[in-house]
Amino acid sequence: MARKKIINKKSMEFMERYLNNASPTGFESSGQKIWLDYIRPYIDDYWVDTYGSVVGIVNPEAEYKVVIEAHADEISWFVHYINSDGFIYLRRNGGSDHQIAPSMRVNIHTEKGPVKAVFGWPAIHTRTPGKEEAPSPTNIFLDCGCKTREQVEELGIHVGCVATFEDEFMILNNDFFVGRALDNRMGGFMIAEVARLIHEAGEKLPFGLYITNSVQEEIGLRGAEMIAERIQPDVAIVTDVTHDTQTPMINKIQQGDVACGKGPVLTYGPAVQNNLLKLVIDAANKGKIPFQRAAASRSTGTDTDAFAYSNKGVASALISLPLRYMHTTVETVHRDDVENVIRLIHASLQQIKSGQDFRYLK
Repeated sequence: MARKKIINKKSMEFMERYLNNASPTGFESSGQKIWLDYIRPYIDDYWVDTYGSVVGIVNPEAEYKVVIEAHADEISWFVHYINSDGFIYLRRNGGSDHQIAPSMRVNIHTEKGPVKAVFGWPAIHTRTPGKEEAPSPTNIFLDCGCKTREQVEELGIHVGCVATFEDEFMILNNDFFVGRALDNRMGGFMIAEVARLIHEAGEKLPFGLYITNSVQEEIGLRGAEMIAERIQPDVAIVTDVTHDTQTPMINKIQQGDVACGKGPVLTYGPAVQNNLLKLVIDAANKGKIPFQRAAASRSTGTDTDAFAYSNKGVASALISLPLRYMHTTVETVHRDDVENVIRLIHASLQQIKSGQDFRYLK
């Protein structure tokens, strides 16, 4: 018997609007407004911190606090230098990939509004075979159609403006969601859907639920570090993306064996609290939710680490969404995995008791 689909027309409209909006690291507020407007009917209260992390709260009076969390920011580029001929050189804002940049279109975000530009690149006819330069952070550049630095500045562009790729959401073969910034606004979408499911089912939680969309993950988990201190949770379930390793040019011995369409990925590692992980696995088995496993060396590289090591230690677990082509404009995930991450977070919350003690020794 087929499962009832979670993603409906309204949530799809939210997903597309949220993914298409630009929310570069440090400048996430427009996306955070879209996210907060969507979850408002499903929460009792909310917080917004100084740097823009947003927390929707269900049952805010409860002493025991459980977080479900994703990060809101996307990789981008900072305008770094404008030369006398009007060409613009950049610095990364997060892990932006210089190799995919040539010939891409961008929006440069200014106080006057977005300005269109392109990453230029010498035509193949003008390059010397065997002596071709590869794209690098020092030689890629933007062309916004100006002939001088002064013309660029008249458009409102200055050092410190942020540029984002303009590619938008699409669906491949009915099953695959594609776009930029699925890492990790798809996580924001999924935790918002968990809030919706809880509200629509009229569930009464025995703890306070803090639906948390953190900023600045892409430059070192900074938003999660800040908001963890504000919330001071007892439990944190974090969702982010992880690499699908089934496409060409990926070494499974190095990267593991993870496939889009085979379910959420549960990570083993020092930051993951094993008793909480067991609870999540039990919830998956009980709910017949497929899942995959991955191992992290030292750190997970996600906001899980920030929550786990905050506030003298917070029981934390990571539920990841398999994703192809990370940090490109065609990040790709499977619809079934999105639904099953939502199911698994929801099912895990149903297993947590107020005051639950996850310590290994008591």
